[in-house]
Formats: sequence, structure tokens, C-alpha cells
Amino acid sequence: MSAYRVTQRAALADRKPVVRTGVSLEALAEGTVLHLLARPNTALPEIIGDAALSGLSLRSVSVGQWFAVGRVALRYGDLDAIQQKLKPVADVVDQSHGRVGIVVRGPHATHVLAKGTAIDLADATFPVGQSSTALIGHIAAHITRTEQDAFELLVLRGFAESLWDDLVRMSLEFS
Repeated sequence: MSAYRVTQRAALADRKPVVRTGVSLEALAEGTVLHLLARPNTALPEIIGDAALSGLSLRSVSVGQWFAVGRVALRYGDLDAIQQKLKPVADVVDQSHGRVGIVVRGPHATHVLAKGTAIDLADATFPVGQSSTALIGHIAAHITRTEQDAFELLVLRGFAESLWDDLVRMSLEFS
């Protein structure tokens, strides 16, 4: 047994929400992120159905890949049940420990994000429920429009603080 103890802390635990005129930033509590990798030619959303993922939100990553995202950490039994249900059609990789969520919200959210990404975030091209993986500055993030004026960003844990600091700077115009 080692004399050293691992100290677990949320990646953005010390970051307070930032509220500006027309835009706010909030670090989400670390919950559940499952990476679902489907077998070729599988229409996973139709197979899963609404109840199969215990209230997790299904977000497209790329062809044959989705993130199942939730605000609360899954119990091992629930994770096992999901893995067993999807085993015939998809592999499930728990990414909860490795990804961090940040919400950018408000009427100026698209303006802030446009400073860092080349994705067209206009309502007509990126409606509520739309997801995409893109660079924000030099950091890869998964962007989902969760509400008319709200976007949830999923970023690898090691880049969370840097992305947060970039977003704070990009939002300064609205102070």
C-alpha cells in the first residue's frame, strides 16, 4: 500500500460561474459521459429507445459514434445494464472521468463561441439538439446546442482549465 493518496477533485472545481451581459459560463458537475461505438451500419438511436440509457442524452459524435451524457454519475449496476443491452450492436466506453462539461448560455453565446470555432452556429444550421466536434482555438471540444441560447461543451479533462480561461477571455467584450 502506498503512503500517497489520490485526491479526486473536479477539474473545474475552483471556477466560479462567469456572468456577463448576455452571456454566462458555467462549469458542470462531473456526471456521466459514455462513448458508444456502434457496429457498421447500425442505427443506434432507433435501437436504444428512450428508456434504455436511464435518462442520458444521446449526442452524435461521428458516423457510428455517440456520447450518452448525464448530469449524475451512473452506478456500476446501471452502467453494466447499459453495456449488456447494447452489447449486440455497440461497445460502451465510460469517459466520465476523462471529460468535463462547460455551458455557454445567453443571447451572445454564439458570438463568444464564434471567436474560437469555425462552425456555423446559426439557428438554421445548428438547431437545438445538433452536435459537432470542432476546435475551439487549439482545443478539441464536442459542442451541443442544448437550448436556443445554450451550448454544452465537452472537453478532455486535461484541457478543461485552458478552454475555460479561453472562454472567459472571449466573453470579455460583454462585461
